[in-house]
Amino acid sequence: MACGFRRSIAGQLSRVLDLPPENLIKSISAVPVSRKEEVADFQLSVDSLLENTNNHSRSDIQVQAKRLAEKLKCDTVVSEIGTGPGTIHFKINRELLTKTVLQQVIQDGSKYGLKSELFSGLPQKKIVVEFSSPNVAKKFHVGHLRSTIIGNFIANIKEALGHQVTRINYLGDWGMQFGLLGTGFQLFGYEEKLQSNPLQHLFEVYVQVNKEAADNQSVAKSAQEFFQRLELGDTQALSLWQRFRDLSIEEYIRIYKRLGVYFDEYSGESFYREKSREVLKLLDSKGLLQKTEKGTAVVDLSRNGDPSSLCTVMRSDGTSLYATRDLAAAIDRMDKYNFDTMIYVTDKGQRKHFQQLFQMLKIMGYDWAERCQHVPFGVVQGMKTRRGDVTFLEDVLNEIRLRMLQNMASVKTTRDLENPQDTAEKVGLAALIIQDFRGLLLSDYQFSWDRVFQSRGDTGVFLQYTHARLHSLEETFGCGYLNEFNTACLQEPQSISVLQHLLSHLAAVAHKTLHIKDNPPDVAAVRLQLFKAVRSVLASGMRLLGITPVCRM
Repeated sequence: MACGFRRSIAGQLSRVLDLPPENLIKSISAVPVSRKEEVADFQLSVDSLLENTNNHSRSDIQVQAKRLAEKLKCDTVVSEIGTGPGTIHFKINRELLTKTVLQQVIQDGSKYGLKSELFSGLPQKKIVVEFSSPNVAKKFHVGHLRSTIIGNFIANIKEALGHQVTRINYLGDWGMQFGLLGTGFQLFGYEEKLQSNPLQHLFEVYVQVNKEAADNQSVAKSAQEFFQRLELGDTQALSLWQRFRDLSIEEYIRIYKRLGVYFDEYSGESFYREKSREVLKLLDSKGLLQKTEKGTAVVDLSRNGDPSSLCTVMRSDGTSLYATRDLAAAIDRMDKYNFDTMIYVTDKGQRKHFQQLFQMLKIMGYDWAERCQHVPFGVVQGMKTRRGDVTFLEDVLNEIRLRMLQNMASVKTTRDLENPQDTAEKVGLAALIIQDFRGLLLSDYQFSWDRVFQSRGDTGVFLQYTHARLHSLEETFGCGYLNEFNTACLQEPQSISVLQHLLSHLAAVAHKTLHIKDNPPDVAAVRLQLFKAVRSVLASGMRLLGITPVCRM
């Protein structure tokens, strides 16, 4: 929609300035969201059109803007032309704007905005997104939750734009912790507890054996020997490890389903225990592998002995490390998916690890290392349930549902809900997701349950409430009004403001004044179509964020 209006404005500018329209479109932008109801729709930055702008003062640019505005004329698309500080403003014909937006939303449905010319020329790419990636038997800490929320959004956006996306959950299912876990289960494990609550029991065993290993050298040695047996392919050790992994993944799938998140592949470090040896051989054959006095193997990324650029790729006992397995995983994924882009979503504490990973791939001769990206995010502090610090994702989901149910209990309409627990979870998840996206991606922030469940402002509760409220309008009036509409009846400033931006805050305000009941059929029909359009766009945006819209709350 916006592209068509921009093109029309650029066409007129082209004739006046004798420049190709495509050179002008990029200088025409939508006017930012404003609390004012009467604002222009598009603006042209005159500064961007002038060559050698350093030689032009502000007054020169303003004079140029006025002169250019005087040469332009209103037409069937543009109803008003004005000037601002260094800009020319264009107001679109209100009836045309109304008709174009509403028809486009009806026509495109959930694809509205994605069929824009801005995206039509994008090449279809194969994209791998690795996110969430908890460690089996360790805490599913808040960083994994952030990775899940952010990674899911990235994958949703890429998929919506038509790319072929593969979502990978790369579990921490290998490493020294499994030496501890294997030894710990033999000492403290119970089969019944493992079957009934595997994540909880494995975590308890891991905590207990860690304490023992710190005080008892024989336990620490047994753990090291167990992991060596795993690395060497010992059948008994592998069988126990496989049970831990399978039971954990079953639990993860069930919990991710509550989050509305899925993965195309549950991979893990364990997949690359054999291939990591091949990586070590390859590094050695290229003369990149160096042995230290301690018996470990390192790669010098600086090529000049800088200690800060040494990356350890093998322990002194010959077992692999996280970095080695990540190298093997990247190489394997390129062979398997032939990706155009691979995105790793983890907290910013792993920034150096990924810098070294990409650098090692490059010096190994893999040019596609440049296609790998790390999306880092800040740390969340202070997320606690009423029982204490968060241990598992399920603790978070249960806390969300409980608190939201308590908040909803005071609302009369809650009594009419078929499944209040399901609604509470969906609204609560929306609250959590929006809270996570509100700040800057790289910024750390202090978690607050009170802030999460605020019902006013830019919150998930408000988004869900607005969607439910707009849906109720369609349920109440929809049958008689949604077939035809007359856009000439939708010219109030508030209506135009909602159409310009299709935002929930503006819709919530307009909902109080643009009544449907007791109005003439033409007015009621077009207002209902306006609110339906807002709800449709709102629902699509919420789904991209990983939020399931509710119809009642």
